[in-house]
Amino acid sequence: MAGHGYDGGRLDLPFVGISTFGKRPYVADWQAIDADVAILGAPFDFGTQWRPGARFGPRAVREASTLFSFGHAGAYDHEDDVTYLPGSVRIVDIGDADIVHTDTDTSHANIATGVRAILAAGALPVVIGGDHSINIPCIEAFEGQGDIHILQIDAHLDFVDIRHGVTRGHGNPMRRAAEKPYVTGLTQVGIRNVSSTARDGYEAARAMGADILSVRQARQIGPQAVIARIPAGARVYVTVDIDGFCPSIAPGTGTPSHGGFLYYEVLEMMQALARRHDVVGIDLVEVAPDYDPSGSTQILAAQLLLNMLGFIFHARGHQ
Repeated sequence: MAGHGYDGGRLDLPFVGISTFGKRPYVADWQAIDADVAILGAPFDFGTQWRPGARFGPRAVREASTLFSFGHAGAYDHEDDVTYLPGSVRIVDIGDADIVHTDTDTSHANIATGVRAILAAGALPVVIGGDHSINIPCIEAFEGQGDIHILQIDAHLDFVDIRHGVTRGHGNPMRRAAEKPYVTGLTQVGIRNVSSTARDGYEAARAMGADILSVRQARQIGPQAVIARIPAGARVYVTVDIDGFCPSIAPGTGTPSHGGFLYYEVLEMMQALARRHDVVGIDLVEVAPDYDPSGSTQILAAQLLLNMLGFIFHARGHQ
């Protein structure tokens, strides 16, 4: 195949070099982003209620993503007969938002600054957490960007309003999102079993425009039907909590919950979403690599993100 990295110069195998996401170019100046996609790390886990460690998620997912960076000009999928992420899709990694230990407000503000810089550049923001509270500044950065609908893949509803004064922990993000006038609805998929949100939280979520599906309910109707529940024409922001997957394939997370999705169930939802809707932002959260010595959790995260980007830009005409 002409044009890929094997034709000359360095071989640049996955274990060689600096671990930016997909080994894509690093852009340190947030005022000089010129790309279709910009990756931002949000290594913040002060919102965690039990096991910490998601602060190391961005590094782990970046390192895992190098597995999929063999230098090809795109990635050919023989099932779809499509080359995804051809050279025309420009992806950059802008590093991490600065995190100030114990200071949630400043850390979240720094994450929002990064997302706003990506949006100002006309690029698609992809934020790697961190715990799920990092979704709060991500959604806040979309103020003035038009209406959005949120698709959440998660084991937990994350719709707590306030608990012991905490309003910006990893149990609060979907409640904070639903309060925004520009968030027109939520589709919350994978919610199951014992949850951190009480019954009144579920009632509040539905009253504020949430459509809630468990893993079993989603399986019963299938990935296409899940995505068909999102209102036609909605611009969609996707937030993926890695604990939405079954811990048999994603044990590296702080709050694992058995009975989760398998890889293709989520992948097929993402492919259907890209075909039907304009995806305007993505975050992937709660990868805590120290709980998975095999490294498969972060590989799953990187593989999902790259495939999502492939679907999105194929739908936008990059073929």
